[in-house]
Order: sequence, then structure tokens, then C-alpha cells
Amino acid sequence: MPKARETLLEIDLNALDNNYKYLTSKIKPGTKVLGVVKAFGYGSDSVVIAKELVELGVDYFAVAYANEGETLRNAKIETPILVLHTLPVNFEVIVNRCLEPSIYSQKTLLEFIAFAEEKKQTNYPIHLKFNTGLNRLGFVAGDVSFIVETLSKTQSVKVKSVFSHLGASEDLKEKEFTLGQIEGFRKISEQLIAKLGYKPLLHCANTSGIINYPEAHFDMVRTGIGLYGFGNDPEENKHLKPVGTLKTVISQIHTVQKSESVGYNRGFIAEETTRSATLPIGHADGIPRSYGKGKGWVTINGKKAPILGNVCMDMIMVDVTNIECEEGDEAIVFGPSATADELSAAINSISYELITAVSQRVKRSVLRK
Repeated sequence: MPKARETLLEIDLNALDNNYKYLTSKIKPGTKVLGVVKAFGYGSDSVVIAKELVELGVDYFAVAYANEGETLRNAKIETPILVLHTLPVNFEVIVNRCLEPSIYSQKTLLEFIAFAEEKKQTNYPIHLKFNTGLNRLGFVAGDVSFIVETLSKTQSVKVKSVFSHLGASEDLKEKEFTLGQIEGFRKISEQLIAKLGYKPLLHCANTSGIINYPEAHFDMVRTGIGLYGFGNDPEENKHLKPVGTLKTVISQIHTVQKSESVGYNRGFIAEETTRSATLPIGHADGIPRSYGKGKGWVTINGKKAPILGNVCMDMIMVDVTNIECEEGDEAIVFGPSATADELSAAINSISYELITAVSQRVKRSVLRK
């Protein structure tokens, strides 16, 4: 890989290919695959990721909000796109760009039908989201009769899929809870299908559901974090490769004498002569202040360099006292060898939070085959 000369996020499409192939090896032939590309492709680049997934044969995409789907359509991506959090203010964009809304409540169902009828739509694809224990968004089992009765009065929409979301599929201590979710979803789906008179796609497995619960694969599986190289389990991580590597460079090296301080609010005071390196990356780039004062680190020439003092908006200072390095050398924030899992654990966080926080001002560089 080329050495960084500025702060950049490398997006490794070879890693993405590896992850997609590994995850799809876990499912039966004929099971559809939905790739989740919300949040700028989990902090990378949703268009770059989506285009590669199209080449790999993905069947569906999911985004959180309509504008994310619009970005994909602007990039001429024609694959069906599920909008997971549908808001009435976005109905116009959804229909105009042929996006497919998740309908999760009686209110959104009635409002979207009224909109679809006004726009003279016929059989517009919608996806019914059921809450089976996550208690975030979704219809409940008692809504089935209302849904079927409402749908029977219109030709404007048609149910493309019925889905739910597992809340703890990565935690095998919660197996009873997860199996209860899967069974609850199965019962709701059977009841709904019997009354609808046709069978939509069924899906409820996320990345950890793909790996741990084959009985939850149904007609389609959804994978988000797994595509980007994280399996929510150290053993699974061995089969996956992080797609993103966040790099920066040493701008300047200082010698800090005993009792001198580094950074805002004198966040670090040297107890002995210390060599510090300043890097052009800070909390405006996705490195929270919580990583300051030695909790976080970067890797320089294969060695950990702890963060000194407080994280600044555009810079961090790191301890390179025992590292042979010079100005212009590369520093790795996270990547395949210094993983986002490890770094996020230092502040009791998760890889999702760290990788999706990478600012849009950070340059993206794509590594291709």
C-alpha cells in the first residue's frame, strides 16, 4: 500500500470482495443478499462500496434515509434500495427516485398510501417492519389485521418484503432472546402471508444473524458491519478484512522538557523529557476527545504512540519518545493490523462508532484489484 502524505482513508475493495464472499458462503444458494450502505458506507464511500457490490452480485441495498438512496441513484445505481427509516417529508424523493420505503407504523402506512394514490402509483413496493423485541421501530403482531384490511382497500402499494431486526445476535448469552425474536417473526409472517394471499420476501438476519443463526436466513439476509470487516467476534474477524484504513502523517516533532505541557488546557505535563509528534487529524476528522490523555493511540513504524493531552479539532500529539521516526512518516489510526475494534474498546465503544465517525473532509483513496 502507498504511504500516506496527508490524512486519508484508504478503501480496500479487495477486502470488501473477501468479506462478501465469506459471508455469502454461510447462506444457502438462492438466498438473496442485501448490502447495507448507510452512513456513507459505514464511514467509507457508499457509491464506491455499492458499485463494487453490484459487481459481486448483491440483490438489494439498504440505507437509513432517503437522501442516502438518492446519492446512489445519482451515481446510476439501479439495484433496489430499501429506506430503513422512512419519514413523510421524504415521500416525494422516495417515489421520484424509485426507492422503497420501510413502513413501520399505522401512521406511516396510511400516509404513504395516501401519497401513492395521489401520485397515481400502482403496486408501489413497500417493506413492512415488525418489532420483535428491539423496541425501536416496527409494527407489532396485533397490527396484522389492520395492515391487511388497509392494503385490501388500495392498489397503490404492494408488500415487497416483511422484516424484523435482531437485537443481540452477536451475543450467544442472549440466544434464548434471539431465538424468541426469530420465532416471533416467523409467526407474524405466517399470519400476514395467510391473510395477504401472496408471499413477500422475509428477512431478519443481520451480519451476526448470518453467522450464528442459519434458521433466521429466510429469503434474504442483510449485512452491514460484516462487509466492512467486522464480525462482532474475534474468531469471525479472522475471516474478514477491514475495508478502511485511516492514515495520517507526522507534521512536526517536538522535544518537550520535563514540566512542560502539551496541548490545550495543559492536558499533558511531561514528567521527563518527551518526544512528541503532531499529526494533522483531530476531533473534526472523527477522533473524539475521549481518546485523549493516553487512552487512544496511533501506530508509527509498527509501534504504538499514545495520544498526549487533549485531542484538538484538527490535530493530535502523540508520544514517540521510544519510536524511531521523522517528520513525514506515516501514522496508522486504524486498519487491518491496528484494528478499529481494538481502538474503540479503549473507550468502551465499538468499531461501528469509530469507522462511521470519519469526517467527510478526510480524503478517500480507493485501492482496486
